Amino acid sequence: HGVGRYSGVQTLEVGGAQRDYLLVQYAGEDRVYVPTDQVAMLQKYIGMEDAAPRLNRLGGAEWARAKTRVRESVRDMAQDLLKLYAARRSVTGYSFSRDTVWQQEFEDAFQYEETPDQWRAIIDVKRDMEKPLPMDRLLCGDVGFGKTEVALRAAFKAAADGKQVAVLVPTTILAQQHYNTFTERFRGFPIRVAMLSRFQTDSEQREVVRGIRMGSVDVVIGTHRLLSQDVRFRDLGLLVVDEEQRFGVVQKERLKDLRKEVDVLTLTATPIPRTLHMAMVGVRDMSLIETPPENRFPIRTYVLEQNESLIREVVLREVDRGGQVYFVHNRVQTIDEAAATLARLAPEVSIGVAHGQMPEDRLERVMLQFLAREFDVLVCTAIIESGIDIPNVNTIVINDAQNFGLAQLYQLRGRVGRTNRVAYAYLLFRRDRVLTELAEKRLSAIREFTSLGSGYKIALRDLEIRGAGNILGAEQHGHIAAVGFEMYCRLLEDEIRELKGDARRPEPALVMIDLPVDAFVPDSYVSDSRQKIDVYKKINGVETMEDAADLAREFTDRFGPMSAPVSNLIAIAAIRVLARELGVMAIAGERSSVIVRFPEGVRYASQDIIRIARPFKGRVILGGGRSQSIRVKTQGMLEKEILNTLVGVLSEMRQLAAAPDRVSSTQEAIDG
Repeated sequence: HGVGRYSGVQTLEVGGAQRDYLLVQYAGEDRVYVPTDQVAMLQKYIGMEDAAPRLNRLGGAEWARAKTRVRESVRDMAQDLLKLYAARRSVTGYSFSRDTVWQQEFEDAFQYEETPDQWRAIIDVKRDMEKPLPMDRLLCGDVGFGKTEVALRAAFKAAADGKQVAVLVPTTILAQQHYNTFTERFRGFPIRVAMLSRFQTDSEQREVVRGIRMGSVDVVIGTHRLLSQDVRFRDLGLLVVDEEQRFGVVQKERLKDLRKEVDVLTLTATPIPRTLHMAMVGVRDMSLIETPPENRFPIRTYVLEQNESLIREVVLREVDRGGQVYFVHNRVQTIDEAAATLARLAPEVSIGVAHGQMPEDRLERVMLQFLAREFDVLVCTAIIESGIDIPNVNTIVINDAQNFGLAQLYQLRGRVGRTNRVAYAYLLFRRDRVLTELAEKRLSAIREFTSLGSGYKIALRDLEIRGAGNILGAEQHGHIAAVGFEMYCRLLEDEIRELKGDARRPEPALVMIDLPVDAFVPDSYVSDSRQKIDVYKKINGVETMEDAADLAREFTDRFGPMSAPVSNLIAIAAIRVLARELGVMAIAGERSSVIVRFPEGVRYASQDIIRIARPFKGRVILGGGRSQSIRVKTQGMLEKEILNTLVGVLSEMRQLAAAPDRVSSTQEAIDG
């Protein structure tokens, strides 16, 4: 039907039985009541932050047109992606050797325990490198989750095989930071690491360029200066690209050419949603690192009114424990005033200022001084939202936090809490300002999502869509907004499957069940509307009889003893499992009888029906017609008895279908 507004769960009485429905309102007065057993047909619309979608009209052509437009665009994009993928598969690249003793020694020197996701990414990268095809892998992971270590191991593997490695980063400061990390980790091994950046003199740069050309430099770390015409590698084997989306068009084109020749590993901290990851399987090789390192604490986040004594207290507390502070003030015009106010409040701390309108070399010097702990507090704009890693900064104060988007707040907060120290984020808003509903929602969302790696949670839809745009191209943003993110991913997956010649995803068989029993989750059992939808999703996710039993135990454990309507829901889920296995189309009825209907052509022999009916003492009768059915007499039965009888009948049929001595009259009927 298209985009509608979800208006909650409503309990309605239909045919004498009470049931829950999800109310969805469309344009005008149109509304649809969706039975809770069809909750999978609804997807949360995830579009652009701050832009509410237009509601569609029931029966209108607008939604169908939008889907067609998006499908065509997705098909073109999928074709381009597959062409690129096929071109890479047809080129012979360099096949790196298997791990050496040195590699093992290098990896053993890693001072932390690898997380399961990190291991998986390391294995993926090494496997790609050992293939005779050029690697092109995207590695996604939240800030500080260990992407650099994966890159270090890949670089060591390449250098140990006599190949050169280039590490391309978007800023000079990041180049310096990576250079320090690589030099530290490679110490003790005969691998020469160099840096190429504007911080060096012309003669130093010429020396590095010569070393690259002659092959005496094994690993070089630099900004887009590495892509200049005068930089020629003697034998480049691996290119590591950090945050590719931050490079310009010219650099991206140059990278596209390099991808055809050498192994490329791209790192990004912008979350890539799992749905997109799954849709891109077989088109783009991706690894996700979602597990945080051990001994990492969630960032303690507070949303508070601006208060001078509070600001002084939080700054001094961090500085007193040997740490540093980011003070984010996102207005360049008044940033010096903010720094002066801070100096008045806490005269005992040293303060630096950084913003995007400063000359680039001066900005870089300030950042490097802060990195070297030459001052305690950096008063800055949101320029720090993606950038260098300063583990000693463990408090961030964000002034006028109501003016930031959710994604920005999340990334700013991610600048702290990079070590095993507890980190703090203070989101301040002005006393004299009335917060808009949207700003209030944003601030409460960022406070709720304190768990590590929560960048992958749906509340950060803005970030995820930005991440999707980075992979798919900016022009896809509008298409994602038109149909919502989940639908977009589904269309993309279908098109990719079709172009690759794979079968489309089979839609799960829908068994219509309409029984004369009360089946719903009362407010007295689960009062929260969102939690209630989760409960219905879990019930709809039941795929085996064991799942149904497990769910009953889980609900009892979480919410207490189940009332009859909840117990009935789980029994219906078990009936649906059996019905699906047996190919049943529908089960429906009133108080006097229930009909179990099979698809046209499926027929049971009379001796089979007698065997099925025997335990139920005349309550089960064979129905005729073009599609065979079984009628179960339920007159005078309690709700629980009706459900138990249906489970019993379907279980008998399942046993009959599995009996080894039985010649399947059903199959004979279908075949003949």
